[in-house]
Parts: sequence; structure tokens; C-alpha cells
Amino acid sequence: MKKFAVSPGFGVGGVLIKPEQLEIIGRISGENSEIEITTFKQLYIAMEEDRLEEVQGELREAGLQILPSGFVTKSLIACNFCKGAEEAGLELAKALDEAISGQEVPSPLKIGYAGCALGTSEPLLKDIAVVKMKDTFDIYVGGEAKGLKAHLATLFMSGVEEEQVIPVVSRLISTFQEQGKKKEKFSRFVERITMESLREFAAQPFPTGNLRGVGQG
Repeated sequence: MKKFAVSPGFGVGGVLIKPEQLEIIGRISGENSEIEITTFKQLYIAMEEDRLEEVQGELREAGLQILPSGFVTKSLIACNFCKGAEEAGLELAKALDEAISGQEVPSPLKIGYAGCALGTSEPLLKDIAVVKMKDTFDIYVGGEAKGLKAHLATLFMSGVEEEQVIPVVSRLISTFQEQGKKKEKFSRFVERITMESLREFAAQPFPTGNLRGVGQG
């Protein structure tokens, strides 16, 4: 049995699966398959390996995203864009989702996006979060939703311009890939290497002064 993730993507209204997509998932997965609803708005499908290529092809034709399961960056966990696609930054969110989903990391990585400060997608409980604040974005790191020591993410950078969001988040992911230990939670990784060091890593691709960390000019 092989397991993979399926996502319909997102848009105004949230993560919506069409009835015909549900029908296709149930019909072609087969009697012996198992379908799990995850907490990160993906479906996990476990099925016979010899039918994998055929089934995934049909699911893609139905407009569904196919992604790996396990120790990878999950699909972007976004809000419902209740303020409208343009005001809430839907196009950036889709581009960010495409840039980050399915990358191998030391432990599963959840990345959240909210189109305004209401944060209806609960971004501060995610490992990395992007929150739109009018014309710029705030980026948070180290949220932890599980366990008795659950806590909110910490503000990492504020006033980030739209064109910088994807590079900064991508740099955070690559730093975790390079410096993280196997099975190490991202929140513990942030604590171990310190916020100051993480800001240094994240700022490397940019000219000095382009990105501003909390407490920095």
C-alpha cells in the first residue's frame, strides 16, 4: 500500500471539493483503499502501489492536486478570503502554495496564510504563518497547536513587501532542511538555533535593509 495526499486547492470560500471530485476519489481508489481526512485540509489516500500512476492521473484530470505524504511541507492552510480575492491576496497565496508544497523536511511542516488580521485560518498555530496587513505582510514562526505546551507563533518579520513573501518563506524552509534534525519539530528548531540566527539565515539572499526583523530598524 502506498499513501499520497490530495487537495482541491483553495479560493474565495475556502477549501472546496466538488461533488464530482468526491465521486471520482471514491470510485477509482478501489475497495481496499483507505481515505483519511487530515487536520491540514488534505485527504490522504492509501492504495495498492500498482494502480498509483493511473489513479493519480485521473485525479489530476479532475482538477485535484497530488502531493506526497509524510515528512514534507503540507499544502498552504489558508483562510476563506472573506474580504475578497484581491484585498485578501488570493493570487499570492496560490503562488506561495505552489512554491512550498511537497518539499522534504525533517518533520511535517504546516504553513498558514491569513488575508487579514482576523486570522480565521488560525495562522499563529502553524509552524510558519503569513498574515496580510493592508499593503504589507507579517511573518510568524514557531507556532505549536499540539501538546500541553501549545503556544502561538512569534512575530518574525513585519512590513514584508508582497514580492518578498515567497523568498522569505522559501528561505525559512531551506534553513530547516539544512539545519534541522530528523523528526525535530519546527518550533523546537526555532528555539534551538534562536530567532536572531534564523533572521540572519532568512535575510541572506536580500540586500541589507530590505527585510526588517522585530526589534530591528
